[in-house]
Amino acid sequence: MSDKETKSGSARSPELEEKGSMNIKVIAASAIFIVAAVVGIYFAFNFVEEERQRNLQAWQIRMGIVADSRTAAVSEWVEGNFSSLRELAENSSLQLYMTELAFADEEESDDEESDAAAQGEYLRNLLVATAERTGFKNPEPVGEVAANVERIGLAGLALVDITGRSLVSSPGMPPPSPTIRQAIAQSMTGVPVLIDMYEGASGDTAMGFVLPVFALQGDETEGIGAIVGLRVVDKTLFETMVQPGELEKTAETFLVRKNGGIVDYLSPLADGTPPLKRNLAIDTPDLAAAYSVLNPGGFGIKRDYKGDQVLVTSRPVANTPWVLVRKVTEQEALSETDTRLQTILVVFILVIVGVVITVVAVWRHGTSVRAAAAAEKYRVAAERFENLIQFNRVMMDNQPTHVVSINPDNLITFSNRPFADAWGIHIMDIKNKPLSSVIGPDRAKMYIEINKRVVETGERESHVKTFDGPEGKTVVNSFHIRIEGDRDHPPAALMVLHDLTEITKEREKREEAMHQLIGTLVSVVDRRDPYSANHSARVSEVARAIGQEMDMDDVELSTVDIAGSLMNLGKIFIPPELLTKAGKLTDEERELLGNSFVVSSELLDGLEFEGPVQQTVSQIGESWDGSGPLGIKENDILRTARAVSVANVFVGMLSPRAYRDAMTFDKVASILMEQADNKFDKKAVVALVNVLENRKGRDRWAHFRETPKET
Repeated sequence: MSDKETKSGSARSPELEEKGSMNIKVIAASAIFIVAAVVGIYFAFNFVEEERQRNLQAWQIRMGIVADSRTAAVSEWVEGNFSSLRELAENSSLQLYMTELAFADEEESDDEESDAAAQGEYLRNLLVATAERTGFKNPEPVGEVAANVERIGLAGLALVDITGRSLVSSPGMPPPSPTIRQAIAQSMTGVPVLIDMYEGASGDTAMGFVLPVFALQGDETEGIGAIVGLRVVDKTLFETMVQPGELEKTAETFLVRKNGGIVDYLSPLADGTPPLKRNLAIDTPDLAAAYSVLNPGGFGIKRDYKGDQVLVTSRPVANTPWVLVRKVTEQEALSETDTRLQTILVVFILVIVGVVITVVAVWRHGTSVRAAAAAEKYRVAAERFENLIQFNRVMMDNQPTHVVSINPDNLITFSNRPFADAWGIHIMDIKNKPLSSVIGPDRAKMYIEINKRVVETGERESHVKTFDGPEGKTVVNSFHIRIEGDRDHPPAALMVLHDLTEITKEREKREEAMHQLIGTLVSVVDRRDPYSANHSARVSEVARAIGQEMDMDDVELSTVDIAGSLMNLGKIFIPPELLTKAGKLTDEERELLGNSFVVSSELLDGLEFEGPVQQTVSQIGESWDGSGPLGIKENDILRTARAVSVANVFVGMLSPRAYRDAMTFDKVASILMEQADNKFDKKAVVALVNVLENRKGRDRWAHFRETPKET
């Protein structure tokens, strides 16, 4: 190697070393920036989650205070009724006269009979006056002439002796039922007794209170009788659950109780359900009422009776089997907080990203002190900002969602390209156009009213609307959000529009396909036995009619419809010769036919339906008295299964078979009524009989009795 080459190599070495050192510094700085960004984002997420948990705790305290106050009000109402009876029980005259009436000899002189009559009249007047003052009386008739109509007694006050014999009572006091007699006997131990809510003979909700009455003198540990008060549960109780100054739109307070495997709703519900008219299985997943009765005093996020996600807390009501439930929808409680926290999170991340970008830019250009380098730095920053704007425009314009902002004058101030294209207007021409001139006056009027409300209240709104157009119906989900203004621009409204038309059509297609599949499966089963042809479809029709008479909701009616159609699916595994056998069946053959419901249920296991179709099919063979294969009885059997069970037997007996002729309507109804409250639910049987007698059921189903044509 020459001296010249040696000098050249030694001259390049410092440059290579400097470049290597610079690369190391760049890598180290980049690593530091990346770690700082990751740590910042991590702490931002932690902060948001902690804020959300803190807000949940605040709601727990807030709802707990309301639940405590409403529980105290309900307890005060219960204690108030006991206090009214206690005033009578501690009345000296009542104790004296009641003692004489209770222990009077059967053979009395005329003077003694006169005294007893006077004493009875005094006690009766005292009971009548107390009943009028305290509410222990029958409600006034509505739309009736009281003088011409004999009403069923439901409420009143009565004095009874230690055997439960009524001594004196106020007008309208019903005779003591077994439950009332049991309460009287229990009160003889010296403790007040509450007769829990029940549905009276007239359909009103009633409850009772029993207090022992002690002799005026003598041993105060043994009573001479009891005072019984029955009253209609009315708004005086239900108004105690209304929180004064209620602000939440979806907040609701109601009473529930555990009744075996069922949760009874004791008070009116926000959806209009009257007291004691709704009950749900206690094992319903995430049911707020079930959680409340099993965990009184707890707090959680569950689903209410309508299926909405709610925050719920509860309190037990002292000296009663009731639990007071307080709930508010999660959307109302946390939507504002979640939006605010998401905004904070986005701002945090943007700030972190911005800081990183700024630091990188400053670090990259800070080593130069030349003016040209500084100008270049600002130019690059401007280009990045412009690129960011263009990037946002590209993102907004390349999504199917329509985004448009409307000012207080109902003029369009911003629109993304999909919205403009949808209405045939160029993106550069749509700004400052009236909303009505773009989407039409009718649709614009509705959206303008919503936007005005959102701008005034600051609360977000979401609506799903269906519109008729030249190409058919369209379904649009709209979100309306207030945009804060500044000193130059007033607040405006941002609309985000989602077209749900295709999604809605696909859902309808899926539902139609499911019904077609069900029809195909039913036809496969029915063709195997000409005498059972159309049996499933007829059971489905009759079960739906029974469900309507039993006031089932839409989900339950859909459940009985599908369950009735699919209940015989398991018969595809039964030999055709057994299905058409005319002779007497053996025990093995009878058991094979009886297990078809179980096979049908197993075939449906894992399929998703809106209602409990699989459970309904599995319980069709259950008996009201619990003698069925699964041992389920009474109200533990699903209402849907009870309806389908009655419909199945009805259609089977009414239809001709290979081994017998069709039975008459009267014969079938008689057999079903004989087995009511034994094999079948009496309510379902009565509902079927009502359809036959009052809903032209005999005419609708007369063709069931016709012998099928041979195929």
